[in-house]
Amino acid sequence: MKGSVVMNTAKKILLKLIDEIPENQIPEVIDFISFLKAKKDNQVFKDLELSSESSMDFWNNDIDDEVWNNV
Repeated sequence: MKGSVVMNTAKKILLKLIDEIPENQIPEVIDFISFLKAKKDNQVFKDLELSSESSMDFWNNDIDDEVWNNV
């Protein structure tokens, strides 16, 4: 519950700041928010990529290699 109260407060502050910003600065804010989102999305992709690499290690062994060589 406490986390959502903090988030609500943070969002209210952000919305208030956005509401007060001059119109000509809005594109910069959009660019910055887009940058933050892309950075987060990139991190999610990297985490997924790392997790898939670690699961590939499971299959990289001599026994499975030998079995699949005969299939």
